[in-house]
Amino acid sequence: MTPSPLVRPGELGAYGPLPSPTGHTEAELATLLGLLSTSRPRMHTVAVGHSRDDASRATAQAFTDAWRARGGSVLAVTDWPEQAASWLRPARRFTSRAPDAWVVAAAPPGWVQMARRLRHSTTWTAERTFGFASLAEPRAVALAGPDTLHGLRGATADGRTWEVRHGWLTSRSPETRSPR
Repeated sequence: MTPSPLVRPGELGAYGPLPSPTGHTEAELATLLGLLSTSRPRMHTVAVGHSRDDASRATAQAFTDAWRARGGSVLAVTDWPEQAASWLRPARRFTSRAPDAWVVAAAPPGWVQMARRLRHSTTWTAERTFGFASLAEPRAVALAGPDTLHGLRGATADGRTWEVRHGWLTSRSPETRSPR
């Protein structure tokens, strides 16, 4: 029997309080849209996931509107709580339609739980997942576990990009992005 991917209460406490999401910036949204538009292979269909806090909801809605305005397709919008007894149902909803990419606007504690469940129980891959600035949190990367978030990338509030590689979170200005 495989162990549960749930974060144990002691694990979460060991990393201290994780920050709450703030509203997205226009630079952040533009950078994230740019990352998706220039990725290879080309991304057309996305599934959007978000926490249930107001900032994450608004960010997810802004992304969804902007992506559709560019001609992209949103296959699903899934939300999740910060604490749950099981993460399987939202994980399955998030991945059920097999999008080209997943986009996440979330608070770190819930995202860590969701990412662990996604990796454990679905075909989700972090390499096809893009996030807003709230996910660029080194403690969340560590809490998610070894390589759970490897390949996850996204945008910072000031329009730079960030990426997770083997447990390390790095950020770059737009002109130093590595080609994909």
